[in-house]
Amino acid sequence: MSSDSTNNDYNPEEIIKKEARGLGDDTDFGEVQEILGEYIITQKGNVAKDRFYIPKNLVERFDDDTVYFKLTKDEAKQYKRG
Repeated sequence: MSSDSTNNDYNPEEIIKKEARGLGDDTDFGEVQEILGEYIITQKGNVAKDRFYIPKNLVERFDDDTVYFKLTKDEAKQYKRG
């Protein structure tokens, strides 16, 4: 991870339909669905869909395929909607 990447290094339209990951190998937030105000909305699952409303300021970096958030699996629970 480069320290020069900030949450301003991406165009919001570029991250739609991209993979969303957090801190740790097992932290998968699914796919970015939309940008709504100060939140990036991700969705995980096909049948039982988990949606996460993650504040934009928690974006660590974007590498053209994946959006990385400064968020662990446990921390993400507070942003999860059913």
